[in-house]
Amino acid sequence: MTPDGTMRSALIVVDMQEDFCPPTGSLAVQDGRNIASTINHLLAKPSFATRIFTKDYHPADHISFATNHPGPDNRPFESVVAIKNPASGKESETKAQRLWPVHCVANTAGAELIPEINISTNDLVVHKGMRSDVEMYSVFADAFGNCDPGTNSHSVSVDVAAVLHKQGITDVFVVGLAGDYCVKATAIDAAKAGFKTFVVEEGTKCVAPAGWDDTKEELVTAGVHLVSINDPVVKDL
Repeated sequence: MTPDGTMRSALIVVDMQEDFCPPTGSLAVQDGRNIASTINHLLAKPSFATRIFTKDYHPADHISFATNHPGPDNRPFESVVAIKNPASGKESETKAQRLWPVHCVANTAGAELIPEINISTNDLVVHKGMRSDVEMYSVFADAFGNCDPGTNSHSVSVDVAAVLHKQGITDVFVVGLAGDYCVKATAIDAAKAGFKTFVVEEGTKCVAPAGWDDTKEELVTAGVHLVSINDPVVKDL
């Protein structure tokens, strides 16, 4: 709540891009395009003070692309490599990185938002994953938690947490693709940043067919609220 006891909400629409949507996306999520109507229903709500659209916007040499690694251990969806923390002084910190097909390369058609989504000129579009040597599922931070676009990360075009705090946002609703990766990471980081965070279940789809069950457990453990499009907290927006 704001100091006067009111709720001020933001909607984050995650990665509704051509490469994540059937039938032609290089990393298409099953039924991913079909959630556009649910997202548009939310976008039409009058109560969102801020609407943010995120876009994966990778360089061609991005570390998550299987084709940028030598075989035989470069199978998309299966192979894993180690990546280093890009932050100065933290290079010894590493994480496992799953490899993906080439997707959402900057300035390509696959990186564009799908036309079915009702975006306006007043909405904020944030590019993420722009640094070649680190993954960035969440729009708030890269895989190691680096979030300052001006210093050690350079992975995101806008500091989203700073934007939301400056605007007095208290509650964040998250939808988009994919539920078990970028939606999950964005929602968890929103909660970490101090926002009351909701994921609208009908507004997301997962890469893994059974990925949502495990994802829901992670979200709830992180303090994220799972809600239906018919939940009063959504209907009353």
